[in-house]
Amino acid sequence: MQADKKSRLKKIIINDKMQKGYYYLSVPTGRKFDPDFKPELTPKQMLELGVFGGKYMTDCRKEFPASWFKNAKLSPDKKDPSLNYFRIDASLPLKIWEEKGWIHPADPRGWFQWYCRYYLGRRIPEEDKRQIKRWKAIQRHVKALKKNCPKRALDCRRRQRQALLHWAYDSRKM
Repeated sequence: MQADKKSRLKKIIINDKMQKGYYYLSVPTGRKFDPDFKPELTPKQMLELGVFGGKYMTDCRKEFPASWFKNAKLSPDKKDPSLNYFRIDASLPLKIWEEKGWIHPADPRGWFQWYCRYYLGRRIPEEDKRQIKRWKAIQRHVKALKKNCPKRALDCRRRQRQALLHWAYDSRKM
């Protein structure tokens, strides 16, 4: 990126337990998404509904808009699945994500961190392509839910519904 272009971009400082550094926003927040990427929920909506047992974003709040956290269901000490929308644990430990090679160094917390930064306006073309491919692959769970549950039967496949919320699919409407 050229120096004159960088001076016009917003610089975001990262200073949390897992990462220090910065990145630049290159597009307006919440806009200019890849045409194949159509999340049904914003990061703010996900945090308000209850995802990741409330533990995911507790030490990196300064990086993101304060409005995202105003009504977020957070647990600063440890993961609390009762804070999840479906009150069930639907997360794999970060260690498993690392072992499977799903973690990119730019986003050491995984997909949701990537999505938050992408939503803000950060773009990393190759990583964006990889994460969008992963997001699209989750549609198999949407199909399974629709095949096996009556529409909006929120007590049917709660773990799968919670997992879909973690990927910005609004499983409350399925």
